[in-house]
Amino acid sequence: MTMAPHTIDVCAVLRSAVNQNYGNLLTRDTGMAVRHQIERELMSNREGGITALDFSSIGLMDYSCADEVVAKLLVLLQNDDIARGGYVLFRGIGEDHLELVESVLKHHGLALVCLCEDGNPRLIGRVSEAERRAWEMVRARGSAAPADLADEFGFGEDFVAEVLDGLSRRRLVRRGSGEFFALDAADVVQ
Repeated sequence: MTMAPHTIDVCAVLRSAVNQNYGNLLTRDTGMAVRHQIERELMSNREGGITALDFSSIGLMDYSCADEVVAKLLVLLQNDDIARGGYVLFRGIGEDHLELVESVLKHHGLALVCLCEDGNPRLIGRVSEAERRAWEMVRARGSAAPADLADEFGFGEDFVAEVLDGLSRRRLVRRGSGEFFALDAADVVQ
């Protein structure tokens, strides 16, 4: 199920999009230019692929850029306007940006999978307790069918299937044939 990943260096996109030699995401116009370039790159990727957006070289980031580059991009991805069945993992979002990104996500009712510095995936943003629990269960196993989780979850298989379907629509887990797969560090190792 895992396809070879593609990584987009957000700092390189920033430098190209605004023709500047710095790594700070500041101003809404800058964020919009970066997002548009990322959108073009995502549309050129093959269908169903996995892309890592790497923020590790970004210095400062303000709320308007987090809104443009993260939130608006996720809305497009969830509507499959640019994802073409693919998935996006976020990587390199440092502790200094995490609170800001999480605030933007919660404001818009969005969530994402972020690979932390220790290589472990983390679900950030707005998710229900049931969604977080199901996501963590799939992540712990690597993959699972709703029937695999129903007993431990404490609800029926139909409920678990509904929660996992929601996570899949939000591109927080990958849907396979009868089961769901975690998005994790193995998906973006290069």
